[in-house]
Amino acid sequence: MNDIEISNKSIKKPITEVIKNIGISEEDTYICGKYKAKICLKNYKELEHNPKLILVTAMSPTPYGEGKTTVSIGLSDALCRLNYKCIACLREPSMGPVFGFKGGATGGGLAQVVPMEDINLHFTGDLHAITSANNLISAAIDNHIYFGNKLDIKKVLFKRCVDVNDRALRRVKLDGRDESFTITAASEVMALFTLAKDLDDLRERLGRIVIGINSKDEYVYVRDLNLEGSLVALLKDAINPNVVQTLENNPAFIHGGPFANIAHGCSSIISTKTAMKVADYVVTEAGFGADLGAEKFFDIKCRVGELTPYKVVLVSTIKALKYHGGCTGSIYDENYDALEKGFANLDKHYANLKKFGVNVIVCLNQYNTDSDKEIEVFKKHCMDKGYDYTISNSYIAGGEGSIDLANKVLEEKESNFNYLYELDESYMDKINKVCKEIYGAKDVKFSDEAITKLKFLEKNEVFNLPICVAKTQYSFSDDKNKLGVPTDFEVTVKDVQLYLGAGFLTVYLGDILTMPGLPEKPNYEVIDVENGEIINLS
Repeated sequence: MNDIEISNKSIKKPITEVIKNIGISEEDTYICGKYKAKICLKNYKELEHNPKLILVTAMSPTPYGEGKTTVSIGLSDALCRLNYKCIACLREPSMGPVFGFKGGATGGGLAQVVPMEDINLHFTGDLHAITSANNLISAAIDNHIYFGNKLDIKKVLFKRCVDVNDRALRRVKLDGRDESFTITAASEVMALFTLAKDLDDLRERLGRIVIGINSKDEYVYVRDLNLEGSLVALLKDAINPNVVQTLENNPAFIHGGPFANIAHGCSSIISTKTAMKVADYVVTEAGFGADLGAEKFFDIKCRVGELTPYKVVLVSTIKALKYHGGCTGSIYDENYDALEKGFANLDKHYANLKKFGVNVIVCLNQYNTDSDKEIEVFKKHCMDKGYDYTISNSYIAGGEGSIDLANKVLEEKESNFNYLYELDESYMDKINKVCKEIYGAKDVKFSDEAITKLKFLEKNEVFNLPICVAKTQYSFSDDKNKLGVPTDFEVTVKDVQLYLGAGFLTVYLGDILTMPGLPEKPNYEVIDVENGEIINLS
């Protein structure tokens, strides 16, 4: 059976029962159908326990998928099997990639969250609310300009968004000016939504979104439009975490979905902290490879949310190792030369993670195409390097397939978590530090436009923000074709964009797009409904 068939045939518990099992009362629950709910812990105080936060990240991704979500779900189920209260905190899928080529984001095989089709499509409407709030800002900006422009906006900086891959919206003419759309997952409203701590913080973050520049070269903000109240009204229900269940009927919070190659790639702070109030262990993930998702998780989400990760799981696959080792034939054929060369990519990510002072477990996400000999090569490499490692086959065995991983997570180890940079460092210093220490660049070049904008930030006294690098996910460099661990390369900062509402500076490396396109053979050609059930959703 494929993933959606497994999901449809699974035995689900009513969501009220799943919620009750983790000690959440009905008065803190908003039911969204039989198998979905939203929760708001209004009456909960901080519990007197020490919940542990586990991050799941990965080596550089490939077109084949590495299975971070599958491992995250499998680990959460495994910890529940060992009688620990565990909650998986995952990102909401964007519908754009679902109908494109990437597919959904609910795990796979016997390590899934359900109902899979609901989560991958409209779910509880959070992305629709975020899209509506974003576009209300744009409408208000143009309405203000139409009726006299008292704020003297000479340049509009805020973009409209839509949750569809639509390359035609990369360049549009709006009322005589050149504009472009972003996909919702790359919007600033999505970014700040996932970093907000509560409704009051959400309101403040929405108000400080920069919408334009006036004729005095000063920033103009959303709060200048008196718009925050309406925006909060649109998002007041969306801000509450969504709870669903795994195939093993354990709870999973799915809330917020910023892309990691453009934004910070993490689920919401609210869902993580809510889960930590009621669980012993919380398993979360960061998008794409550790150079993007994990670095931003540490330097942005952990900093904002005052979170300290207990352990980090670094996911690898035999296919990814061979891919980054330069495999030229079939990725499914044994190729020990490519496999050995591919370990360099894994080792670089491992070394990067250790710079943050965290304990790392290397996890091979096993596929049925992996040969026993290839797995032995992986084991030997990890032993030679002194890595704490394990193998997970949760795809075919569910939580049972990650019991060894769960036991390694349970081993008590001290960590010394730290950030890569301090906030009071200059933006150029922070950019250089990430690009050189994490990516391995020998030099960082800045375009004239980027330099001009960095000086403009200084002029307007916008300091002490973390940076959020937008670059290709397929390479440590800004060139997607440089696989493995490229050396002797430069990266170019083409542009920077202030996301003051989210509280970070986005730094664009290379040819990164904030509006994806659809492939020649998109998924939408095969997705359908038969006998009332959605088919061919992946």
